[in-house]
Amino acid sequence: MKTQRLQDGTEMPALGLGTWKSEPEQVHKAVRSALEVGYRHIDCAAIYQNEEEVGRALADSFAASDANREDVWITSKLWNDSHLPEHVRPAIESSLRKLRLDYLDLYLIHWPVALRNGTLLPSGPEDFIALSEAPLESTWEAMLSLKEAGLARQVGVSNFSKGQIERVRDATGATPAVNQIELHPYLQQNALVAALGELGVAVTAYSPLGSPDSAAFMGREDDVLLTEHPTIVEIAENHRATPGQVLIAWALARDTSVIPKSVNPRRIAENWGARELTLTLADMTAIASLDRHQRKVDGSFWFLGETYSPETLWDEGSL
Repeated sequence: MKTQRLQDGTEMPALGLGTWKSEPEQVHKAVRSALEVGYRHIDCAAIYQNEEEVGRALADSFAASDANREDVWITSKLWNDSHLPEHVRPAIESSLRKLRLDYLDLYLIHWPVALRNGTLLPSGPEDFIALSEAPLESTWEAMLSLKEAGLARQVGVSNFSKGQIERVRDATGATPAVNQIELHPYLQQNALVAALGELGVAVTAYSPLGSPDSAAFMGREDDVLLTEHPTIVEIAENHRATPGQVLIAWALARDTSVIPKSVNPRRIAENWGARELTLTLADMTAIASLDRHQRKVDGSFWFLGETYSPETLWDEGSL
């Protein structure tokens, strides 16, 4: 099984199952199927509102000896309404109860965005807390205390820029172990991936297939789906693989970890098979030409007032 080495030498399984947009009644079967076929990395988050079913699936899988707890990498994420230091530990403890676990392998700050406690999604500017009131540095310091307490083996971030990571590192002396970001051939983020490598931050790719099932949720109209792009289809045919397998293999070839989501047992097994696909240099060159810097999860749901904007959220001046 391919792994990704974190800054302290810890090995994280490089191919995992994502659970975003997985309905509670479906995610139990998805997690069970994934662990049965060989996955040893499950990616969760409080905001996905399915952690209880994921927890039931984990407990059932461990009881059935499909996998041992110590062999399964389980990630969850701190939601935006718990950025104030006094809310950080209660948030992870809530996730641990739902997941039926004593510890997480990785806990991430989900977004560099702060909401009023108890707010799932904002309805207006009054639901936000300015980062001057809830600075990322303070949230990160509270995250580090979770590692010291043994509640999380590793702590990291998600949707952070290079500049945001440098800020929390400089304030605490501790660099996030992982940054989970949107990555696929339409959004390759080569400069950010390279910068994170120089900082010693491992990269996990979310929405690796271009998140086609989020279009309606995001109010987005996709022109050519990645899985239907002629270049991806041709490469898949040349390897007798599926387009999805090509996109996952591309992520693995870039030395990122990757967490494709599915609730279909056949597709879950198919995605698992992508780890055996080796793309050629010509394949990688052809895929490199598809970059559009096109975000499928563009963060526009945070732009309801003056607190956050594309410039402040993505901080692309510093990657």
